[in-house]
Amino acid sequence: MSAAVKLDSVPVGLPLTIRRPLYRLTVEQYHRMAETGILGKRDRVELIEGLLVEKMTRNPPHDESIARINRRLSRLLPDEWILRVQSAVTLTRSEPEPDFAIARGPEGRYSRRKPGPRDLVLLIEVADASLLEDRTTQATIYANARIPEYWIVNVVDGQIEVYTDPRRGRAPGYRQRHDYSPDEEVPLVLQGQEITRLRVRELLPLPAGESA
Repeated sequence: MSAAVKLDSVPVGLPLTIRRPLYRLTVEQYHRMAETGILGKRDRVELIEGLLVEKMTRNPPHDESIARINRRLSRLLPDEWILRVQSAVTLTRSEPEPDFAIARGPEGRYSRRKPGPRDLVLLIEVADASLLEDRTTQATIYANARIPEYWIVNVVDGQIEVYTDPRRGRAPGYRQRHDYSPDEEVPLVLQGQEITRLRVRELLPLPAGESA
């Protein structure tokens, strides 16, 4: 005779065995959930390929790099371009919130909507715990949206990875990748024009024990 199992004795966090397709939200449904209050500011989620994905917790080195990049880009970016920091962009099936997005101006262009693929020339992610995801999932959806250029500020390996030449289709991705070491300068190219060069070391968090 099989023994009865008390419900309160079943461990939580059991692996899911659902084999049916997951239901994917459209971007419009995601917007309505926010507009009607189903999703609020306390719900730390973003839409990735139709699925609600919890945002990762940011570590101090990540935030330090964000501050360093923000300070330099804000100072150097020409007036016709808009720098958006940790704000959503609207793609076909996703609404991610990259750490930085450079979009065409003017600022009022986005008073009633978020930037889309035709507005965006560069997306930047600062990666520590999220490095694998930024190299795979994020790179795939950005390439599929034909974002011309994508940077990963790689805090783990101390480099900046620049991805260009996006490819759509069954296997979307970037055809070109160039890594820049701390002693190199990474060119900031917008619509084929080099705006400036940024010292990689100045965009990365300071090594432990080193002061500015």
